[in-house]
Amino acid sequence: MSLNFRFMKPNVMADQDMLPEKSLSPAPAQGSLHAIPQDAAIHVDGEAAESIIAEKRIGERIKHLRLKKSMGLVELGRHTGLSASFLSQLETGRVVPTLRNLARIAMVFSKDLSYFFDPEPQTLFRIHRSKDRVRLPQSGVPDPSYFFESLGYLVPDRQLDPYFAEFLPAKTPRSHQHFGSEFLYLLSGRLTIRHAAATYELAQGDAVYFDASTSHSYECNGPESATALIVTLQQAVSVPGNGTRGTQPQVQPGKTPLRNIPAPLPGTRTGVATKVG
Repeated sequence: MSLNFRFMKPNVMADQDMLPEKSLSPAPAQGSLHAIPQDAAIHVDGEAAESIIAEKRIGERIKHLRLKKSMGLVELGRHTGLSASFLSQLETGRVVPTLRNLARIAMVFSKDLSYFFDPEPQTLFRIHRSKDRVRLPQSGVPDPSYFFESLGYLVPDRQLDPYFAEFLPAKTPRSHQHFGSEFLYLLSGRLTIRHAAATYELAQGDAVYFDASTSHSYECNGPESATALIVTLQQAVSVPGNGTRGTQPQVQPGKTPLRNIPAPLPGTRTGVATKVG
């Protein structure tokens, strides 16, 4: 909704920077705020104006911005030139703000005026049903040592990639490495993880978090398959004493670095390459 207005809540006198009384007029449906001409003489019922303000929940949005910055009412008042008591009344809906007051508040939080009138943003929530997942083999090898299912392929622009993996027994492990870090929680079975020159044994219920830019491999060392929840994080790893790691995959002589998770499903994004070099 695009709005051209300046109005006050009936019977409530706001004590901060009140502009000459103007009226509320719906703008054409293009979608931006415009100034009302000085000779505008359009009048809107006060209850209708209150309804629009309540629907947009401007006070709640102001409070959300303030709390997100851990800012008190007094501090916001210093930045805007408005009193703390007036700002409190704005947040609780006891007074209706002028466009000038909203502009002052918007500038403090680097927001445009349209922020207060745009539809509420949708929060991210995705369910991945087990029947919809696709089981894929380890990529780049004729005899895969594990299979995996992506648990987050429906989420756009995700910051992490969760997988369910099954490691098969009696398979030769293959080292690989990739940007970022990795978390693994062993759901069942026994698993051997090699990280650089070190070897670690994991039993059911064990978890490990490691720098994935270092060469690593998995091997099921029991008679039955091992299953695990794996989460890869696409961000540089900070190693105490060594600074930030993971800006580029490190390749060991004679080895081709492979992603620990195969290529993304068609039409989805994992944010990682499947093979380097």
